[in-house]
Amino acid sequence: MRNIKLFESVDHRFILLNESEPGEEDGIRSNQYLITHHNDGVLLDPGGFGVMPRVLAEMLRYVGPEQIKAIFLSHQDPDIVGGLSTWLELCHSPVYVSSIWIRFLPHYGLKDMTRFIGVPNEGKDCELAPGFKLKIVPAHFLHSEGQINVYDPISKILFTGDIGAAMLPVDKNEAFVDDFAAHIPYIKGFHRRYMCSNKAIRCWLDTIADLDIAMIAPQHGPIYRGAAVQDFLNWLKDLQCGVDIMQPGGHFPPED
Repeated sequence: MRNIKLFESVDHRFILLNESEPGEEDGIRSNQYLITHHNDGVLLDPGGFGVMPRVLAEMLRYVGPEQIKAIFLSHQDPDIVGGLSTWLELCHSPVYVSSIWIRFLPHYGLKDMTRFIGVPNEGKDCELAPGFKLKIVPAHFLHSEGQINVYDPISKILFTGDIGAAMLPVDKNEAFVDDFAAHIPYIKGFHRRYMCSNKAIRCWLDTIADLDIAMIAPQHGPIYRGAAVQDFLNWLKDLQCGVDIMQPGGHFPPED
């Protein structure tokens, strides 16, 4: 899946730039997103080193590197940060990431940290250009201790990082989730093992309760739209996961 406009108006777009191929990144396909407003753009989770050339090629259909006003990193994993050193050579924008991960990022070979902005635990609002406002929403322990989401109030799309991520078989490549019940087998195992706890889930649900969400755009797998948005949130609310189901000796219950 490449270059899918999730939202488009006269002066604003939210685009799924690229979904990596099944053979890349050890078979775990990842999504990279671009939001544009007039002539400005931001990148959401630009991806690992291997996908960088393709993401750049798709981005250039809309904006040049000099037009990127910010890069947002939902958390610290290599499939998000692995290609960042190359992006920093091309773009001169700030990079937003949870403040608790700032001191770890130099281990990716990032030597100049002056362009990094640490997001506080409670998130923050960002005005990147006149009329171009995004909301950074905290999503702690889902799965990262410092995960952040990004909400675009114009498109009403919530970028959720690993929340909502799906592990699809190679032969499935749908862009959207329309039948949530049929989608559960592709998200259940991941969320039960990677999300920290039901308490963390409920804290996040309370945080986003007042947002008007038309779509949920995760870092892996298809985008939730229509009834699937609320169906997913309702399913997540009662999910037992992580430390809720962990057993002595490092065991977890088998999938049912």
